[in-house]
Formats: sequence, structure tokens, C-alpha cells
Amino acid sequence: MESNGWRECKLINVVQFNPKESIKKGDMAKKISMDKLESYTRKITGFEIAKFKGGTKFRNGDTLLARITPCLENGKTAQVGILNKNEVAFGSTEFIVLREKLGITDNDFIYYMSISPEFRNLAIRSMNGSSGRQRVQKDVLEECEIKLPLLKEQKAIAHILSTLDEKIEVNNQINKTLEKMAQLIFKHWFVDFEFPNEEGKPYKSSEGKMVESELGMIPEGWKVEELGNLAKKVITGKTPSTKNEKNYGNKYPFITIPDMHNSIFVIKAERFLSEIGNQTQIKKLLPKNSIMVSCIATVGLVSINAIPAHTNQQINSVIPKNDEDLYYFYEYLNLIGDKLKTIGSTGSTTLNVNKTEFEKIKCIYPLSKIVKDFHSLIRSSFEIIKQRQIENEILIDLRDTLLPKLMSGEIRVPLNN
Repeated sequence: MESNGWRECKLINVVQFNPKESIKKGDMAKKISMDKLESYTRKITGFEIAKFKGGTKFRNGDTLLARITPCLENGKTAQVGILNKNEVAFGSTEFIVLREKLGITDNDFIYYMSISPEFRNLAIRSMNGSSGRQRVQKDVLEECEIKLPLLKEQKAIAHILSTLDEKIEVNNQINKTLEKMAQLIFKHWFVDFEFPNEEGKPYKSSEGKMVESELGMIPEGWKVEELGNLAKKVITGKTPSTKNEKNYGNKYPFITIPDMHNSIFVIKAERFLSEIGNQTQIKKLLPKNSIMVSCIATVGLVSINAIPAHTNQQINSVIPKNDEDLYYFYEYLNLIGDKLKTIGSTGSTTLNVNKTEFEKIKCIYPLSKIVKDFHSLIRSSFEIIKQRQIENEILIDLRDTLLPKLMSGEIRVPLNN
């Protein structure tokens, strides 16, 4: 059935599933494992060279759809774009590979179809198997009916959505560069102790005086102190009762660990509390610019809340004594991620750093003038990062609003000759 160039068809008739490719067993080739796919991210940035023993095979342009729980639910769907021309790579057996049929479908359109809410919900509903190992049923996807526009309109739809994704990616790359620069300055000043002395020369290499401490040699005048004493306050989050729906609304971000992934600043959260929910745990409300650290299961993620917010109990947050401490402690807590994991390894299979242990972490704290100078030097970089994250949230909202409307034909793309 066709309407305005759109027709209904079974997916198997217009998309190649796990297309046949050849890599000889034992040959070395690029491998993309599941952990190389970031949640809700189109671009794949990493691979390894490995001996081919088996797995899915693919080329540039193909979409990799995670078929196992919880990878699919967590948004692990990406498009291959890091291979050479005509190169074939391989990856996890838990991928379903989707590819265009020449003259019928477009690879970019297929990627956006695969991340559309309608397609994702269908894939998730098709899952079966034992608890924790449920998998998407490929045959269900193959038999599903979709509305497909003409190839020219597919390309136009994909172009609109790709343009938004490309702008998001540019912002992400700028932020990564700025973050890397801040990390290098922090290491130079507070690990190598080469901050500028009173004459503007590197402190340690200019024979600045060093003294012993329980964390090793540190510059004279610096101190080693417990984190709880250096902070204004440490707060462990809490989850209001989910039995009372009135606790949840749209006023206060309720930040959980997934909200912190790949985010220096947390601009928004998947869930929000109402004023009623806020009042049930008002002492847990984090002021803007608190430093949140994941401390259960996934230990060592560090983010800053851009607006007042609550967190769940898996997150300990440091409220700095003053504004100038913010970026010093953000970088310091990022630096000691491995130490946090060691503290959380208590014999249980789940890592856990409780509030008492967190507050007792020994930290190096410099002279306040040096912390202020560091803050002044990198503050503008972090402000740019925040603004680009805010811009990305707007772009993501726009893309996610347009996506189902473009894919269903509710919004049509004007086509030029």
C-alpha cells in the first residue's frame, strides 16, 4: 500500500540482516566489542586488532544493534564509520547488523529507524530467554511492518538528523579538548608540583621546598586532610518512596548514575522530584555546583550539578566551602578514581564506598592562593563546556522530537529536483 511515495513493507524485504561477509578464521582484523559502543551515541571511536575466531561481520555504514539485555535498553546502537574503504571488521555475537539494500534503503536512514522509539520498543518487547540474558528475536524484527519513503526522501530525512548529530559531536569534541587541557594543567600544578612560584617559574624544578607527608612529598605550606574536613558538607543521596507518586514530578532533577555518564555538568536528569518529594528529604538537596561521585557498583564517575538537585543513595556529593574549590576538587576526585575502587572493594561483588569511608579519604590541599589561581585559569574553559552541554541538550531534544515524526511521515521533508 502506497501513499505519497510511502509504502508499507516488511523489514526483511528492505534491510539486510547480518549480511554475509568473509574473514578467514585466524586472520587478524579490527574488532569492535560491545564496550566500544557508548549509550545513545551514533559514533564508534574505538576498536582492537584481534584474531578472528567468530562473531558478526560488518563494514562502514552498517548499524550495530545490541540484542542482549540490558545493552539494548541502555541505548547501545551505533553506526560503523571507523574502517577503511571495503574493509570488513568483526564484533560481538550479541550484535544484530543492519545494512541497506541498494536502490531501496539508505544506511543512515536505517540507523535512525533503529533508534526510533517505535523500533526500539518493538525490539525490547521481542526479547525472551532467561532472566538477565534475554535477547531480541531477529525474526520478529524481520517480519515487522514499517512505513518506508522513497530513497530520495530517506536520504533527506537522514541528512536533517545527521546535521543535528554532527553539531552535537562538534560540541562534544570541543568539550573533550577543553577537559583534557584542564586535566593537564591540574597534573602539572598539583601532581608534578610545577605551579608558578612567586617569580612565575615552575615551583619544583626551581628548587621549591618540599616536605614529607603521609601522601608523599608535597610543597611547603600544603596539607593533607580528610575530605570531610575540607568540604563544607558531604551528602549521600536518597530515593523518596516510589509508592507515593506525589513525590515525583518535574521540579527538581533526581540524578542517578546513568545521568552522569559522559557529563562534566549534569544539566538534566531522566527523573524529577516534585516539591512534595523535595520536602521529604530537604536536607539532601544539593546546591548548584556540588561535586557528585558515584560510589556504588559503578564507582568513580565525577560530575557537577548545574542546578539544585537530588541524587539517589549511590552517589556521595561534596559541597565545597567556597567557589574557588570547585574545579580543584572536581579534578582531584577524578584523579583518585582507582583509589575509590580500592576502597570500595570490600570482598563483595558490588563495589561500595559508604559515606564514612568517603569522608575519610585523605586529600592533598594546596595553599588557598594557588587554588584560587587555578580556578581563575580554567574557569572560562568549564563555562564553555557547560554552555556547549546546554546547547547539546537543546539539539538532542530537537532531534528526538523530530525523529519519530520524520520516520512516520507526520512531518514531510520538501524535496528539491
